[in-house]
Amino acid sequence: METRTVLVTGAAQGLGQEFAVALAGRGYRVAGLDLVPQPETAGRILDYVELVADVTDEAQIAAALDRVIDRFGTLHIVVNNAGVYPAKPFEETTPEDWRRIMRVNLEAPFLVVRAALPHLRAAGWGRVVNIASAAVFTAPPTMVPYVASKAGLIGFTRALAGALAPYDITVNAIAPSMVRTATAERTVGADGGFAQVRARQAVGRTQEPSDLVSTLLYVVDEGSGFLTGQTLNVSGGSVYL
Repeated sequence: METRTVLVTGAAQGLGQEFAVALAGRGYRVAGLDLVPQPETAGRILDYVELVADVTDEAQIAAALDRVIDRFGTLHIVVNNAGVYPAKPFEETTPEDWRRIMRVNLEAPFLVVRAALPHLRAAGWGRVVNIASAAVFTAPPTMVPYVASKAGLIGFTRALAGALAPYDITVNAIAPSMVRTATAERTVGADGGFAQVRARQAVGRTQEPSDLVSTLLYVVDEGSGFLTGQTLNVSGGSVYL
């Protein structure tokens, strides 16, 4: 079987880094894209393409994908993981806050998939995975723009699944709870926000990046071709769909 190539956005740290490392460990060739260099991720993967680019910039995305094709010759999988989630009372949310969150969380996946599609079609097989959030279903009141952007991403996933099905490309979303990452700890505090989330879960611990790896590997697997347009809620039982 041909070795598959995957692009992971937001790969410098946290969930994106764990995804990149796990995929490489399963034999995938991995390219990571982030706004900053990714020395830690690159140090954990033997054959890694580090792409420093802005996921909201079409020209930078196109140039990054050209590098992936130059290096690996093909592209099969896109994991749209990059995102931002500042918590702020709604009345303090500015139009600039709203636009930034929408651009990174919703417009960027559109731009990345749009740029990647010719390569996925040329490969004759593909997977698109969008990292949404269980916050869409729990709707925390201090994250209105974030919840709206991730709800839009779920809608994008559903509609795109039908659009790309003729090319043997599946499109699915994974909706985690609040995952313990350095970014999350900076955003919500070392434990305060996590404690509130744990109180809503059936599983009484904070979600770690490793808790999502098996779900990602399942979604991108060769045998998961009949799974598309779905949102897999991996949130410790904070909500049931």
